[in-house]
Amino acid sequence: MWWQVTQLAKPKGIFDRELEWAELARFAADDRPGATLGVVSGRRRQGKTLLLYELARASGGFYFGATEATATESLRRLGEALGAYTGAPGPVQLADWSAAVDALLALGRERRVTVVIDEFPYLVRAARDLPSIIQHALTPGRPERTESRTRLLLCGSALSFMGGLLAGSAPLRGRAGLELPVQPLDYRAAATFWGIEDPSLAIKVFAIVGGTPAYRREYVQDDAPTGPDDFDGWVVRTVLNPARPLFREARYLLAEDPDLRDVALYHSVLAAVAEGNASRGGIAGYIGRKATDLQHPLTVLEDAGLLLREPDPLRSGRSSYRITEPLITFYQAIMRPAWTALEQRRGADVWRRSQRRYLSAVLGPRFEDIVRQWAIRFADPDVFGGIVAEASAAILTDPSSRTSHEMDLVALGEPPLGDGPRPLLAIGEVKWGRRLGVPDLDRLRRVRGLLLRRPGVDAAGARLLLASAEGFTDDLRRTAAELSDTVLVDVARLYAN
Repeated sequence: MWWQVTQLAKPKGIFDRELEWAELARFAADDRPGATLGVVSGRRRQGKTLLLYELARASGGFYFGATEATATESLRRLGEALGAYTGAPGPVQLADWSAAVDALLALGRERRVTVVIDEFPYLVRAARDLPSIIQHALTPGRPERTESRTRLLLCGSALSFMGGLLAGSAPLRGRAGLELPVQPLDYRAAATFWGIEDPSLAIKVFAIVGGTPAYRREYVQDDAPTGPDDFDGWVVRTVLNPARPLFREARYLLAEDPDLRDVALYHSVLAAVAEGNASRGGIAGYIGRKATDLQHPLTVLEDAGLLLREPDPLRSGRSSYRITEPLITFYQAIMRPAWTALEQRRGADVWRRSQRRYLSAVLGPRFEDIVRQWAIRFADPDVFGGIVAEASAAILTDPSSRTSHEMDLVALGEPPLGDGPRPLLAIGEVKWGRRLGVPDLDRLRRVRGLLLRRPGVDAAGARLLLASAEGFTDDLRRTAAELSDTVLVDVARLYAN
């Protein structure tokens, strides 16, 4: 594959991230004349700094990590770093940010140089015109750009800010040759990273900490469950332990984004979603606001990467919301309602009382999401009779009986090139704590029958998927073995190659 061939070998200390490293290495190795710009974004704790620091080191480049400081102090720190990098007898004197950007471009006059500015939003907070200054510096035809081969990478964790850096009429729109998001590890990579081989245990851990690499090391002091019997103990001594950094992390995730000003409102919105209120109306009812008042907070949470809006593929104009960060779901559902008791170190009691809530509000929904990820990313196309382009939950309304049918999985294929319905590859039932049987398969058959008459989708070849962590009845297994349109997925299959 193309991403396996790069001029810079990925350091052994970086887990996974082959695609991200390959993109960064290709950008840094671009030998064309002229300075170029790249933007790297992602929530905190995903390993962006490690990636960029190692890239700068491997390529002999320059790395500067910004901090919260005044413009004057930031310029002084940058000048000191430039002086040390170039071997100058002292700090480089930078009169203003225009001079600073030109000094960074000047590093690439003699050779191709990777220049990393980490935590770029801190600099812009002190110097609002910095993006415009960079835009001007990268103006086509300007000698400072054309005579340089600086590969300038701007990195930041404030997703709402970084997302707007290249959008719409932003100054840097059209200037970047690389726009790289660094996402959390997927559920399979996370299991490997945590060293967990038991599939059920891996899902339970992922449902709490997700795929954020930092939560494996510093935040729990390398404490991982030793096996299925150690899971409850691990939760109490790490996630619910006030002495561990992970205990307050979900709160800090909201406090760190500068666009999340009304923190109480955003916590309430997230709590509503964690309680199963996925629609805008449901969220509004939970927090006591009008649905029309939620446009701004929902948009801000989406821009911050904490909330995801998923259109319902079967109901035009309808959508549902889900929390993207598992730790926030766990905090809102389990920790926030019992915060005082947790601070009093009664984590074991809280956890014992929270089992039913954990299964329904945390583990069950995350298991559904994992099955949808599997359908899109890991399942063989032959399983569904085609490549799954989208997978989501959906609600089908039967107008004749005025009943609604909830589906945990609706897998759609690629849109047709011309006019015509979109192929519906599969519908599914996903349950964590219940064995599935023939009645569940019969229900899916009835729903598929309704979909055959529905315009907009072609359900003629739709497979029927049943996924369960508890397994399946013998009758269902025998029935499925005789049918080509039925797919059974247990936890082992989700991790099988």
